[in-house]
Amino acid sequence: METKIFRIYGPPGTGKTTTLLNKVDEALSAGVDPAHIGYFAFTRQAANEAADRACARFGFDRSQLPWFRTIHSFALRLSGIRQEQVMQPEHYKELGAALGFDLNVEQSGDDVFDLSKNNNPVISIINLARLRKVDLRDQYDRMRTDEPWNKVKYISDSLTEYKNRFEVYDFTDMLEVFVKEGFCPRLALTFIDEAQDLSPLQWDVAHALEKHSEKIYAAGDDDQAIYRWAGADVEHFISLNGGYEVLEQSYRVPASVHKLAERVANRIERRVVKNYLPKQDVGHVERLSDPSMINYSDGSWLVLAQAAYFLNDITHELKSRGHLFSYRGRRSISEALSDAVNGWEQLRKGKQVTGRTARTVYSYMSVGDRVKRGFKKLPALGDDELVTLDELIADHGLIEFVHVVGTAKLGENIRDCLWHTAMDKLPSADRAYITALLRRGEKFNAEPRIHLSTIHGSKGGEADNVVLFTGVSPAAVKAAETSPDDLHRVFYVGITRTKQNLFLVEPQDSTQAYPI
Repeated sequence: METKIFRIYGPPGTGKTTTLLNKVDEALSAGVDPAHIGYFAFTRQAANEAADRACARFGFDRSQLPWFRTIHSFALRLSGIRQEQVMQPEHYKELGAALGFDLNVEQSGDDVFDLSKNNNPVISIINLARLRKVDLRDQYDRMRTDEPWNKVKYISDSLTEYKNRFEVYDFTDMLEVFVKEGFCPRLALTFIDEAQDLSPLQWDVAHALEKHSEKIYAAGDDDQAIYRWAGADVEHFISLNGGYEVLEQSYRVPASVHKLAERVANRIERRVVKNYLPKQDVGHVERLSDPSMINYSDGSWLVLAQAAYFLNDITHELKSRGHLFSYRGRRSISEALSDAVNGWEQLRKGKQVTGRTARTVYSYMSVGDRVKRGFKKLPALGDDELVTLDELIADHGLIEFVHVVGTAKLGENIRDCLWHTAMDKLPSADRAYITALLRRGEKFNAEPRIHLSTIHGSKGGEADNVVLFTGVSPAAVKAAETSPDDLHRVFYVGITRTKQNLFLVEPQDSTQAYPI
């Protein structure tokens, strides 16, 4: 049967999402009712971006765009499942306690990637079997796990019984219930972004939409399909028998990097050949054996590796140099520590801070020497209440004269103490790192311009400069023996994140290196 789904292949930096949003604009300009347009993305952020753009341009209210949402949210709304019936982490915890197993999970429901990466390992196996529509034992055999089969089967059966008994549903149930019995609205136009990452069960939702849509577009890039391990079915995307177009101009990838990327892409056996042009800048590619030679002083940076452990040494290097960065989504200096140091310096300057900030400052001070007993948690001060240093001393237990050893005099007035003296409970490593940041002139409460991530975690990102570690984990080497395309796609994604400079870091062990 000929499909109505028209594919838009968007190589790196070619503006795939922008192309979809432009088509939304064209439809709205032509008078299509916004309530008859569906825009389905993998994350709330992406779906909201499309809705916000339409609202800003055409003056809509968000409620006029009911079908700009994630696939899971769409399925939830039309499956008949009530919000209060959706399983929460406490449900898994309760079931785990009854079974004698740790079933603590963190689920967002935004996309197949989050559903898999955040789950308890056993729950992950169970969900992936359902997303891929395969037998649980087949999924278990496919995954490398130390969990015994009898345990996985027991938990799976118990989970099903628990959900039936209490009439609750998990995120995968939303899709299954919708496919089986959900109502699908009639739509004039439907868009599905990042379609190469849909799982077989999500493709069932897509085909339900296809039957009820006058036009349907699926945008993606099979060369960037790196979530097969999380259930993605890129072969389904490739094998759709409808028409397609390829976006032909990259606005990100420079010519020298494009040449490398094409070399890697041509190694992928099962793909749609896509010819696209790089941007005019030549860019720069450099091969290094020692990443400490790189100067991170200017511009935006992505530091990427196939496996997280390749990034361990560079985190220490960046800290010793006094660079602010994020590592796998977390800042190198915590929000609490940043708030405490900034808060104390504001207090010293005679300014007010909130009770929440003052409480954070106190958390890094010792009881008895900096803070009187009974005041550590500032019980009389509300989170949003403003307070000065003098008020903390007079009314909230801050000790005015502190006993300081070292070069400072005994009995120093707390008003004269710098942050590293006042907050005497700061770990020495944090104190040294903050000092290095200040010496470099970094604003450590700013947004980091250096981001460290696995390649999987970087998809969709870009930076002026990319440092790519070419080492490959033993597990990935073994997996590539039977499915080499997956590894080719991973490094294709890593290479094409850069807008200007690409630094390729060679591993010490050449037997575990990806050749670029």
